[in-house]
Amino acid sequence: MNMIRGLVIVLAVAAALLLLAAGPGTRLELWDFRFGFTLMRWALYGGVAAAVLAVILLLVPATRRAGAASLVAAAVIGLGTAALPWSLAQKARSVPPIHDISTDTTNPPAFVAIAPLRADAPNPVEYAGDEAAEQQRKAYPNIQTMQVDAWPAIVFDHALEAARAQGWEIVEASETEGRIEATATTFWFGFKDDVVIRISGSNGGSAVDLRSKSRVGRSDIGANAARIEAYLEDLRARIES
Repeated sequence: MNMIRGLVIVLAVAAALLLLAAGPGTRLELWDFRFGFTLMRWALYGGVAAAVLAVILLLVPATRRAGAASLVAAAVIGLGTAALPWSLAQKARSVPPIHDISTDTTNPPAFVAIAPLRADAPNPVEYAGDEAAEQQRKAYPNIQTMQVDAWPAIVFDHALEAARAQGWEIVEASETEGRIEATATTFWFGFKDDVVIRISGSNGGSAVDLRSKSRVGRSDIGANAARIEAYLEDLRARIES
């Protein structure tokens, strides 16, 4: 029984280590992002298995008396480890499998300076098209062009400040063209998502359009839409302050 209890603890710790390694290993380019996802899947399975086995052993009087604390710890570690990949899987199922989000799906802002940086990216620089636009409109109806009552030159300055505040790497900022291009790098896996902001005159004020596109992956699990919403909220607050 002591050996079984020890194996359950080792399984829980191993699952946690797989989860901890998945993202940083991908970010450091030690392996492909697909293998990073595989490690997360193994962490999910290992965490669930460790938690289930720990609970079973806790129901056995002999093993419960011999090491209840370690079994509880194994159950907690296992469930905690499984929680993250499980929640990401549920999130992926709840959103459409798209990775190119734009406030203007009819005439989306185009990447110019960033285009060469995406030359080898699995996802092409061109807009994803009508099918993705339709899925976006159903899933993210609030992603729309932002109209503001301020001159484009004023909005441009605020837009550039807001982009920098997001921690994005500014690739190009052309006030004459009303275009800002930047790259956002995700914290855990280090994924590169590219952003282009377009500011144009509209009805005596300005129209702000934003497009965010992942370089890899079929689905962004809602990351690009969340990025656009957060940015536009910050930008509006800056303009209205």
